[in-house]
Amino acid sequence: SILLFGLFLIFFAYEKSNISVKEISLISTLAAVAGVSRIPFAAIPNIQPATFFVLLSGYVFGPVYGFMVGAVAGLISNSFLGHGPWTPWQMIAWGAAGMSAGLLKKILSKPKRIPLSIFAFCWGFVYDYIMNLWHWIAFISPHTLSTLIAVNAASFYFDLMHALGNFILMYLFGKNLINVLSRFKDKIHYTEIS
Repeated sequence: SILLFGLFLIFFAYEKSNISVKEISLISTLAAVAGVSRIPFAAIPNIQPATFFVLLSGYVFGPVYGFMVGAVAGLISNSFLGHGPWTPWQMIAWGAAGMSAGLLKKILSKPKRIPLSIFAFCWGFVYDYIMNLWHWIAFISPHTLSTLIAVNAASFYFDLMHALGNFILMYLFGKNLINVLSRFKDKIHYTEIS
């Protein structure tokens, strides 16, 4: 319930900010692409193109847009794959991924294939560690450091699939898609929210 309240506050604050219909449309479109991209890969264990698209969105449009795209992408994809108590955790995890990619842009202003691919690889594990934390809180007892380590160790190869999928997608398509989205960004003259 704390996560839901936190998400509510973030969405409420965003809605009260001075945003245009164009900006809402941008977030909706990017979130829909990220969310729907997860569906064709649902049968392949933990290949998550949604993470890749959320990272691209954050890198090009900034941390706030990255967070919103990530959070909404979790909501959209679970509308097809099933909602549950894991949905707010996914929204926070993908939101954090998008936000961190926006912050990365401040350090890595020009997209470089290897650093971006390594960043995406790391987010495969970070995202899954957040979801493992939800699993540990919801299903594991007792809540000790050793049981948390055991949960993360048991899911290592599953998490590795996510990380490798992110790396491959970013390496093959990341730089080109960032350039395409950046050209689009220059044409729409949106307001970057800091």
